[in-house]
Amino acid sequence: MRYRSIIIGVVLLGLVLLAAPGTTWAQSPISVTANRATLKFPESLTFSMDAKGAAAIKEIVLEYGVEKMTCGTVVSKVFAQFTPGTQASASWTWDMRKTGSEPPGATLWWRWRVTDADGKEVVTERQTIRWLDPQRQWQSLDGDMVSVHWYGDAQRLVASQMYDAAVKAFRTLVRDAGLKSDEPTHIYIFSSTQDLRNAVYGQPSWIGGLAYGAYNIVIMGVSLNDIEWGRSTVAHELTHVLHRRSTFSCLSDSPNWLTEGLAGYGEGGRSPASMRRLQTAIADDTLISLRSLSSSFPEDSAKADLSYTESYSVVDVLIGVYGKDKFMALLRALQSGAEIDDALRAVYGFDTDGLEDVWRAKVRAKPRVTADQRTPAATPTNVPTWVPLAGLQIPTRTPTAIPFTATATATATATATATIAPTSTPVPQAMPTLVKPTEAPPSLVTAESALGVIVLIVIVLALALVIVIGKRRQETKP
Repeated sequence: MRYRSIIIGVVLLGLVLLAAPGTTWAQSPISVTANRATLKFPESLTFSMDAKGAAAIKEIVLEYGVEKMTCGTVVSKVFAQFTPGTQASASWTWDMRKTGSEPPGATLWWRWRVTDADGKEVVTERQTIRWLDPQRQWQSLDGDMVSVHWYGDAQRLVASQMYDAAVKAFRTLVRDAGLKSDEPTHIYIFSSTQDLRNAVYGQPSWIGGLAYGAYNIVIMGVSLNDIEWGRSTVAHELTHVLHRRSTFSCLSDSPNWLTEGLAGYGEGGRSPASMRRLQTAIADDTLISLRSLSSSFPEDSAKADLSYTESYSVVDVLIGVYGKDKFMALLRALQSGAEIDDALRAVYGFDTDGLEDVWRAKVRAKPRVTADQRTPAATPTNVPTWVPLAGLQIPTRTPTAIPFTATATATATATATATIAPTSTPVPQAMPTLVKPTEAPPSLVTAESALGVIVLIVIVLALALVIVIGKRRQETKP
């Protein structure tokens, strides 16, 4: 009976200690009570948050970025300005006018890292938001290969036509060149080229389409009067995305003749006018060397058009003569980091010059001018042109010129007449994206939790001691 009283006393003492003020299990020292991102498309994205804690909050860091193919983990950080205290608010605005636009449809992410005066830290869950005009009522046509997004009921026919053209090009590229993607490519259709230009900063005024290979996104401005132009352009830009994703490497990049030539192949070949220009250059021996076509194409529109057509013809020979398997092996070699000459030699047994020799023989052109015979030529400049599908060669953004009218002053091969369609009626501004408040995870070890553990250990030891003493008393009885 005496020992039972001791046991009850020890247990009651432990319960009293556990219930005493200041003796509690670990609780979250910091909580984020508000966490949101507000779009002001296409200008900016504002991140804001509110937090509170038992101790004064001394540091708030915003970490943010964009989902795309990269050569490593890229995290941007902003040390927010705020007034320290047990309650704090912070915000920061990502100004696209200063940094350059992310492509419409890109997925942006962010999280907050909050630290208090005691050194405790909480990191909120990663949140995402789509960088897209919330005033547009976007609709989608989704498939296994592509997803087409558009706004305005009048554009439904345009979206359907672009979807069919993209799927056809995708199947051709899979069948003939082995290109593939692990997820559907997103194609955003703006109802006019003006709407497109208003959605991105830093692009030339003639732009009609852009391919963002690292983002798996294509954007275009296509009106009802531009459907034929749009069908070839969506195939061209989709090919750029698929090629980029099939050959992405941090060690090397594809030459321009391969990038643009494959895009021409994806759209079903060049126009009859462009092919006639190629035949004239073959007859006059005014072809551009393939090595010159490895970098940016010439500024002159006629020469630029010839550059695109030559590139298409070379790729057509590679696929048509040597087949899909070897072309796929070439792409894999480039993806592994090989330079184009090394990749060509490993797969076909010749370098860029050798490929030009093979191609010239195939199209019945005169032999290539050797180094001893070559005269100096001007270096191609990186300047936009007015020919279809021309523009700056940027690895992740491939522009396409808008269709232009017969009165255009620059030499043009496109015949479609562009008529700007009225902008669809905008819907009211969307409300900011609200995110559920994030509570900080409990700290693993605190003074309070340590005291609780000690009390439990004391109780267990006391019980064990009482049991041992009881057994020994029984053993000593006569």
